[in-house]
Amino acid sequence: MAQPGFVPPDSNDFIFKPIFGSSIFMTKPALMIFFSVILIVVFFTISARKAAVVPSRLQFAGESVYGFVRTTIGQDVIGPEFERFTPFLFAIFTFVLTNNLFGVIPFMQFPTMSRIGFPVSITIFVYLVYHYVAIKKKGLGRYLKEMCFMPGVPKPIYIILAPVEFLTYFAVRPLTLAMRLFGNMFAGHLLLLLFTLGGEYMLKSALFVKFFSVLSFGMAIGLSFFEMGIECLQAYIFTLLAALYIAGALADEH
Repeated sequence: MAQPGFVPPDSNDFIFKPIFGSSIFMTKPALMIFFSVILIVVFFTISARKAAVVPSRLQFAGESVYGFVRTTIGQDVIGPEFERFTPFLFAIFTFVLTNNLFGVIPFMQFPTMSRIGFPVSITIFVYLVYHYVAIKKKGLGRYLKEMCFMPGVPKPIYIILAPVEFLTYFAVRPLTLAMRLFGNMFAGHLLLLLFTLGGEYMLKSALFVKFFSVLSFGMAIGLSFFEMGIECLQAYIFTLLAALYIAGALADEH
């Protein structure tokens, strides 16, 4: 009997049924989210428990991640007021990074940020924080004025510029922040599925086709390492943009 045609992966491969019962909290992505929180808390608790002047490897790893977020993202981007936002940025970075890296970890092999609800949830927190910071510092009226009516612009231009700037801050920014993370994780995982399933399909095909399965599996392995870099980069970009938005909220002028 002829082998059925190859069925490429699609968005249905990102939908999981509950492992236990019927609750959405029992699906694989939801359980991985809970596990990531436990993993992060346990790792940094253990790494900081026996802090010493000469750090252990675990302490060094934990301090390196914290120092990277604190200095490279917090201090360099936000400026003098960075300290109070460092825990927030650190939580975002470690949470996104861990869940992204799940995509290349054996037996998990699914980046939870490829489900749009998770990036949107984190983006909501970023959205609320930077607007709250700006309104608290400047007041709502001044904040909206600086946002929509930049100085030095001819008044007729405000007819177009004001609504564009308003939509940028209240719709485009959160939308692009969430979609950038989601899109990269979704596309990367889809490519890995394509080459892995394609290699498996060709391995079961005619003899001369089996040769190409090696190439397909090789691409899947190479893409796994490439995807690991993208996953780290996207965690950094997401946190960096959050810091930039907060820095803009704290700035006296645009």
